Amino acid sequence: MSIMLLILLQLLVLVSCAPPRCDPGFRGQCKPTVEEKPKCTDVMLSYCDDMPYTQNMFPNILNHKTREDAEGSAEYLLLSVLEALLGGECNPDVRMLGCSVMAPRCEKEKVLKPCRTTCEAVRKRCSHAFDRIEMAWPYFLDCDRFFVSDEEGCYDPLEGLRAEQNEEEVDGMETPPEYRDDTIKFNHHTNAQMISILKKTEEKCEDIARTYSIGRSIEGTELLVIEFSRNPGEHELLEPEMKYVGSMHGNEVLGRELLILLARHMCSEYLLGNERIQTIINTTRIHILPCMNPDGHDLAVSGLQDNNYSEDEEEEERPRYDSSHVGRNNAQNIDLNRNFPDLTSIAYSRRRQRRYRTDHIPIPDSYWFGKVAPETYAVMKWIRSIPFVLSANFHGGDLVVSYPYDLSKHPLQRNMLSPTPDAKVFKLLARTYANAHESMSTSSARCGSSHGVSEKGTVNGAQWSSFAGSMQDFNYLHTNCFEVTVELGCEKFPAEDELFKGWHENFEALLTFMEAAHRGIKGIVKDEDGNAVKGAQISVRGIRHDVTTAKNGDYWRLLTPGVHIVTASAPGYAKAIKKVHLPGHMHTAGRVDFLLKKAELEPDNQEEEDSIPPVGSYDRFDPYNQYERYTLMADVTQNHPESAKKPWWWSYFILPESPEPTWLLKHH
Repeated sequence: MSIMLLILLQLLVLVSCAPPRCDPGFRGQCKPTVEEKPKCTDVMLSYCDDMPYTQNMFPNILNHKTREDAEGSAEYLLLSVLEALLGGECNPDVRMLGCSVMAPRCEKEKVLKPCRTTCEAVRKRCSHAFDRIEMAWPYFLDCDRFFVSDEEGCYDPLEGLRAEQNEEEVDGMETPPEYRDDTIKFNHHTNAQMISILKKTEEKCEDIARTYSIGRSIEGTELLVIEFSRNPGEHELLEPEMKYVGSMHGNEVLGRELLILLARHMCSEYLLGNERIQTIINTTRIHILPCMNPDGHDLAVSGLQDNNYSEDEEEEERPRYDSSHVGRNNAQNIDLNRNFPDLTSIAYSRRRQRRYRTDHIPIPDSYWFGKVAPETYAVMKWIRSIPFVLSANFHGGDLVVSYPYDLSKHPLQRNMLSPTPDAKVFKLLARTYANAHESMSTSSARCGSSHGVSEKGTVNGAQWSSFAGSMQDFNYLHTNCFEVTVELGCEKFPAEDELFKGWHENFEALLTFMEAAHRGIKGIVKDEDGNAVKGAQISVRGIRHDVTTAKNGDYWRLLTPGVHIVTASAPGYAKAIKKVHLPGHMHTAGRVDFLLKKAELEPDNQEEEDSIPPVGSYDRFDPYNQYERYTLMADVTQNHPESAKKPWWWSYFILPESPEPTWLLKHH
């Protein structure tokens, strides 16, 4: 008992001797807590030690309380691996931009914010590099949120880097290395690398080049076009438009690589003052789609890798299969060069009519009930939206230029010479490419199945191998565009050390064919008030195929040298007729304008027009709104991110006891 009393007394003494508890109700008992103000400290983040300042402050702009918090964040992890992720592109620009937010500049115990103009310039130059790996532009590089204007007292976080770049430019001013052809590497490119090169070319030649997308493949890869023109993005009056299309068969890759090289070459040579390239670009609007079938290309690459087994393996252990056709079709297993509307059969069915036409044949409604690939759909819309005059699409497996028709007029569709009304023009175009090619027109260069029917490197498609639904037949029968198919060689997927040879053999032909867009005649059709007549028909006597005027009333009609009787007509106007003589040595289009006078519509002509069986209005494109369906098919990952497969780099950024960095996902 006495022991218990002793313990209680000791406790009372301790309590009575303890300092008074802080009670806000009693004045003077509580001392106010003084928070220590953040101070400037030395920059200790290792990936930010090359910034143009030596001190930073925490908490930083992202509210990381300490340097340790910043180093353990997904944001800093991203900065540390950016160079590897982007393949060295935009390094160190993006990293230093991120450091300006993660380790903010501090002077006189005050944080200075980076300039918004610097951020915007870097984003414009580098956003495509993030697109290439399907990564969103980092949220902490939001130019409006974390950067300020010049008026607010900002600084340039790349000022030290700019000084180094300026020194390099001065040293290399005489011969800029980025514009020399010897810097171009002759190697195969992935889809991501191809898109990156086109974007870089656009940036390098922004005054004459523009990239734009015409759609996506079934797997969601962008179908990216690069355009060259004096005024990119605009149709100029009387300036012809032409296009090149590569790899509609994904396993036929030389055309794809040639068009990538061509885009880079045209950009660099224009900047170097190459007069021929400058003339082509200043007088022609050129559109280049290097790859129409990117999904097939991926399949072809994987098939080639799967079939590359070591030679010392025993024969019986090797898988025996032919990979030469892997990747030919798209991801739906559709052959894109058999997937266009069969308008050739319609043209043949009209031949017995008195005034049958083989131009601007509408797409039959029945076509839309079939399986139309998103790539085909995108290219059809593209062809209809621009007044193309000339085109070539590139294949592999033979060495020849094929011209329409591709579908034979034989009742059983057996191989048979089946020329178009413009056979002379097509032969001239085919010879233009074949003769400019280093060896295509020589007999010693023949290869493939065309050998027995081709003539000096050219062949009629139906005489060689008849089939329906080709892209070149669709171009001719549905639009003003004259397209040929260029087979670049027997090897569909040549080795990298063969690419230089392919470029050397085709370089002159690629340029010469562009210049062919200026053959024939061009002009403007106006009414008596000086207004442009859109959709007027330009007819040439003896050729049952008309072209029509664009929205500004201008037209282009490819013709062979000689004397031609040309007529311009439009509903509600009297016809205008002119006689034109094109000399053989003339390589620029002759100017032939027309003035149409108002007139009553002739009943006889109306009856003749009505006698043509209706196939549907020309403007009835996609009458069942398939566009939305194809968009959903191609953009499934964009529209359904919750079920989409995460990018290959995603797992690297998952940190223990940290929320998932969904801000990295492009379509979150």
